[in-house]
Amino acid sequence: MAEITPITMPKFGLAMTEGKVASWARPEGAQVSVGDELADIETSKITNAYESPVKGTLRRHVAPEGEDLPVGALIAVVADPAVPEAEIDSFIERFQAEFASHAGEAAVEKPPEPEILEVRGLSLRFLETGREHEGRPVLLIHGFGGDLNNWLFTQPALSEAHRTIALDLPGHGGSSKHVGAGDLASLSGAVFAFLEARGIAKAHLVGHSLGGAVALRLALDKPAHVASLTLLAPAALGEAIDGEFAESFIAASRRKQLQPVLEKLFADTKLVSRDMAEDLLKFKRLDGAQEALTAIADANFGGGRQREILRERLGELDGIPIQVIWGELDAIIPVGQVEGLPGPVRVHRLSGTGHMPHMEKAAEVNRLILEQARG
Repeated sequence: MAEITPITMPKFGLAMTEGKVASWARPEGAQVSVGDELADIETSKITNAYESPVKGTLRRHVAPEGEDLPVGALIAVVADPAVPEAEIDSFIERFQAEFASHAGEAAVEKPPEPEILEVRGLSLRFLETGREHEGRPVLLIHGFGGDLNNWLFTQPALSEAHRTIALDLPGHGGSSKHVGAGDLASLSGAVFAFLEARGIAKAHLVGHSLGGAVALRLALDKPAHVASLTLLAPAALGEAIDGEFAESFIAASRRKQLQPVLEKLFADTKLVSRDMAEDLLKFKRLDGAQEALTAIADANFGGGRQREILRERLGELDGIPIQVIWGELDAIIPVGQVEGLPGPVRVHRLSGTGHMPHMEKAAEVNRLILEQARG
């Protein structure tokens, strides 16, 4: 009997329990390869392209567009064109029956919860997964205004092979809103204190935007503790930046004000959901959040330019593998800042991608991070 491969509702983020096919990118009967976009999957947080995990013929769209389905539910079937329709029908019927019988068991499973670590007078929130894996852990550091949830498409994939930790920087998410000077030295010092407190002697650092600058500063200050660097649209490689973004983000107090600001982050503005904006507004209303963001913005982006430039110091990190991943359509920090970087830096420019490559091109970014961590 020819093989029939199920395509199921993916799990975007550790807390995702259901989603829906917003639109199919490939029609029934289309030939697909691994990495081809199959559909846009909509969750309560974000809409993201789902890339095919297999090669073959897309024989059947099982899930209609717009219907909420639990994670793991059958959404499509891939099979050789020679497989009779009756066999496809039987396979779908068996899959649906078995999935329904195990639905109760799946509902009992709870995603890992964030924890709080007290270190140097700070409360730092983090989410750790993949604890069963040995070797160097991967530490994920978000950008300005973000939090550990920015890695919802990244952390589950990495934790299949690595101990993976997503950290809220001071002033962000569930971490303390005391940021000191708010500059790269203060933020990277807090990250290093976290690593020490967790007994992590060396880690692969993955940083986005401001988090990329924090990771780079930490590598320069404490190179013996950094196994590799993956920098996603990082700050600190040039002066140019959209200074209005940080100002508008801090000032926005309603969803209609914040939504267009968030849309600047993405090449595809449809990725910005109502829930994404509402979640950020909840954070911004926390005591001390506005003041912390203002202090960090002033220290790092005051005057509409990046204040600390580490570009010429990359050559000091001769023994640390470094890669930079940048979207060609980044509207926050110009992608041109990757040109002529000193030192052995590998550069990956992603077409059709804005300032959030780990959310817009998650599969490709995850592959690059995993390759770096394996090396």
